[in-house]
Amino acid sequence: MVDEHLRDKRILVVDDERDLASMVAAILRGAGFARVDVAHSGEEALAALDGRPVRSRPANPQEHGGLRPAPSSRVTSSGNSTSCEHGASESAYQLFVLDVMMPGMDGFELLTRLRERPAYTRAPVVFLTAKDEPFDRVSGLSLGADDYIAKPFLPQELVLRATAVLRRCYAEESPLLELDACRVNLATAEVLRADGETALLTAKEHEILSVLARNAGRIVTIDSLCEACWGTSFGYENSLMAHIRRLREKIEANPSKPASLVTARGLGYKLVKRG
Repeated sequence: MVDEHLRDKRILVVDDERDLASMVAAILRGAGFARVDVAHSGEEALAALDGRPVRSRPANPQEHGGLRPAPSSRVTSSGNSTSCEHGASESAYQLFVLDVMMPGMDGFELLTRLRERPAYTRAPVVFLTAKDEPFDRVSGLSLGADDYIAKPFLPQELVLRATAVLRRCYAEESPLLELDACRVNLATAEVLRADGETALLTAKEHEILSVLARNAGRIVTIDSLCEACWGTSFGYENSLMAHIRRLREKIEANPSKPASLVTARGLGYKLVKRG
């Protein structure tokens, strides 16, 4: 049984063997994963990340006629009235299952192309291939793959490995965020300040803060934040700065000297938790 907090993670299966790709998707859906899309080439997979159509099999096969637009490469997380969650996201893929030996763009090249995109620099990847030689395993893992499954495989092995990778990357998190001057409840989008005042986050503020919270203690670049919250790294830097300013007004004791939402000059922003 798939953990409840993992059921809605988006998975993209990429394999040029259509029957096998459909079988892998069916196994994952049967295990409880609700969002599994299928692409049959590296080019089709990249098109999906750009928001162009990708073959998809919803839980109800009567829906959408078997095709629907793929999500844009935007990272969000679920909140009360907001859709926000690196990684766990409403609209980005959180796991890739890639075949290695595909015509044209193979799985290794596709993984390299994925890593070039800010929203997918750390997205988990499992290679699924008939080739099980040491060279292939080392090549895939050196590129940043998280696991490697050789065909033929047992359905249970696929499910267990996919679940294990997702658990490592998307641990169930507390909705409470303890900061220097306040406590933020991400489940209700409320900021509980030390002075007893309560402030509400807007949808975009919640989305930005959720991305920073999942990367607490690490610098999140401006491009990555824009990609995560607007679906593109171009044209939203000023909007991001305005939202950061308003966030500081709600979560900082002294917004002009932030202790929790700090600027990494020339790079981006970092969220510092209390304690």
